[in-house]
Amino acid sequence: MQSTTPDNPDRLTQALTGEGPDAALRMQPGTADVIPDPEGDLTKVHPNYKSALRLQTILFAIPFLIGSLIAEAAIPDDVLPPGVIAGPVLLLAVLLVIRVPGRRFNARGYDMSDDRLRVVRGIWWHSDTVVPFGRVQHIDVDQGPIERFFDIATLTLHTAGNHNASVHLPGLQQDLAKDMREDIRAHIKQESL
Repeated sequence: MQSTTPDNPDRLTQALTGEGPDAALRMQPGTADVIPDPEGDLTKVHPNYKSALRLQTILFAIPFLIGSLIAEAAIPDDVLPPGVIAGPVLLLAVLLVIRVPGRRFNARGYDMSDDRLRVVRGIWWHSDTVVPFGRVQHIDVDQGPIERFFDIATLTLHTAGNHNASVHLPGLQQDLAKDMREDIRAHIKQESL
């Protein structure tokens, strides 16, 4: 794979715009998209993760919508016109459902090498965590009901120490998460011999 560093600006432009020789491959379902990154290419999480985030955001917004409708029903029409409370809440909820899941999805990526896992996340607070496999104590693959519906899982690496003792990588296709767990386990077993 060619580098996407500034010394190859055509490749960087193609990676950012989704054009170029790799565009057809990146657009195929089931293939991993790559996020341009100065330290190396990051693999994006599964596209179903965006749908799962969107559903979680809808479920989060529903109680606020119900609360605003109850507040409107409790206030007489001569005090406040209809829609003054529920309208802005509905508008904010729609905006959150449309914008936030896509931004969270695009802000997350990972890179797994022979001896480490790098996890990048964050919209406002950017986090770039590198976990050497030698520090891993145990590994979990978790699925909640929403993740199970979308056939994705969260890979969690538990490490020694107190600071950032657990690193979570959500949005992986379930089989990929299990394969990554087994690869990391094999590396740890080989290192301990």
